[in-house]
Amino acid sequence: MSQTRRAFLRSVGVAGGAGVMFQTMGALGLAPAAHAETPPFTPLDREALHRRGRKSVVVLGGGIAGLTTAYELLKGGYSVTVLEGRNRPGGRNWTVRGGDSYTDLKGRSQRARFSRGQYMNAGPGRIPQMHVTLDYCKELGVPIEVFTNQNADAFLYREGVPGALNGVPVRQRAIKADAYGYTAELLAKATSQGALDAELTAEDKEALISYLRSFGAINSANEYVGGGRRGYDPEPGAHLEAGTPLPQYDVSDVFRSTLGNYFSFEMGFDQAMMMYQPVGGMDRIAYALADAVGSRNVRYNAEVVEYKNTTTGVEVLYRGLGGTRKITADFAVNTMPPHIAARIPSNLPAEVVTALGSVSKTNAGKIGIEYERRWWEEDFRIYGGITNANTNLANVWHPSYDYHGKRGTMIGYYNTGTNANFYGALTPAERFTEAIAQGKKIFGDVYGEKVAAHFSQDWASSKFSEAAWVGWPSAVGGQTGAGYRSLLGATQNIYFAGDHLSHAIAWQHGAMTSARTTVQQIHERVTA
Repeated sequence: MSQTRRAFLRSVGVAGGAGVMFQTMGALGLAPAAHAETPPFTPLDREALHRRGRKSVVVLGGGIAGLTTAYELLKGGYSVTVLEGRNRPGGRNWTVRGGDSYTDLKGRSQRARFSRGQYMNAGPGRIPQMHVTLDYCKELGVPIEVFTNQNADAFLYREGVPGALNGVPVRQRAIKADAYGYTAELLAKATSQGALDAELTAEDKEALISYLRSFGAINSANEYVGGGRRGYDPEPGAHLEAGTPLPQYDVSDVFRSTLGNYFSFEMGFDQAMMMYQPVGGMDRIAYALADAVGSRNVRYNAEVVEYKNTTTGVEVLYRGLGGTRKITADFAVNTMPPHIAARIPSNLPAEVVTALGSVSKTNAGKIGIEYERRWWEEDFRIYGGITNANTNLANVWHPSYDYHGKRGTMIGYYNTGTNANFYGALTPAERFTEAIAQGKKIFGDVYGEKVAAHFSQDWASSKFSEAAWVGWPSAVGGQTGAGYRSLLGATQNIYFAGDHLSHAIAWQHGAMTSARTTVQQIHERVTA
């Protein structure tokens, strides 16, 4: 692609967002087809291990990485013990149901009072279809259903922006039609008036304008005139009711509101529809893995207090309900959050401990609010999907299950970073009060009416996690730096695994693929 075309597409991206830019590339025949591959993995050869004698592995942490490690090693004939500090499997894969009790590191206690069949996924809540997570759902017999990640009838809300759309909840379909329509109009007019002659051939210009007329619903005069794609009031009905298209927003208000920027979200590789969730809660995956590993191989309430390499393997001390105990094995796989693993006494080299502690932590928060009626469906006809705001709520998830049920549980906020820290500093009761006040701005008083239960999670104050996920800052070389690389192989007999050692950080897919790579490393070493 010539430099002039790159400059042209860059300007399109600035004006209309990544979604418009990539679709424009497609119109010019410049965007390659996406190709998703699951990292290759060959199940372990039990016979190869049998010929060399059975080996033992202790897995530190019973989250998704730890359980996947144990599951694959057991299939290969290894003896495995998982040590998990919590009283349940899954780690950050946590589904909260009625009766669950929880106390965070700040001493704030909650007891969930959700009704039977209601729940909230406090951690991961959706699965992209290209992720290996779905392969494990199939293998383990975990039924899945659609998670509605985008919904044209959900709302977008922005406050503190210039123009008439400040503080106005708008349907996503309406603002999307306007943002795309006005972008198409401006680009088509510029093309027709010769402004892009230096960047595009005559054939390119013809192809682009043809595409823009479809993409933005512009007429033969290259004008956006709204139309039915943005919604109706009244809607088309019987006999003579043809419906009246809603009038479009002003072009200046659309772009100044920044609402159109949201739609680049849909182009994210791991955010595009379709997405999925296990039926009954995300922790169905964790419990299915734990069942496959077997209760005899998993020790809960087992907090690791020391681990080290020895001349013959590894030694791990853990504190359980019966006091401190010791376990030895040929190998260990450390799947604990790296910033926590760095604090636990060990004889790891200083540079490895430094690498573990060099990650950057990201907080995330969620609140589940159960209502006595599904008002988002009944009053707004929103079935699943996400309402997005630039307030401290950030994202409101409308449930993608139990449609037309009597009750329903919404994720009243899902936020990260500064917003998550703001809510994390509040008590659970204060979080609920703040969430209701913010939600009323979008949905009105109904947001605070007929609330049956609520439960909130702050991952920064969660024992054994202390963050929602971690990353590798550029100051330490990112995921090409020496620190990151030092954790990709064995330190004598201790290995590492987790989503932080993948390029799918914060996804279960990352934890699973990292675990499988570590399993292969151990097996190749044993059978070499």
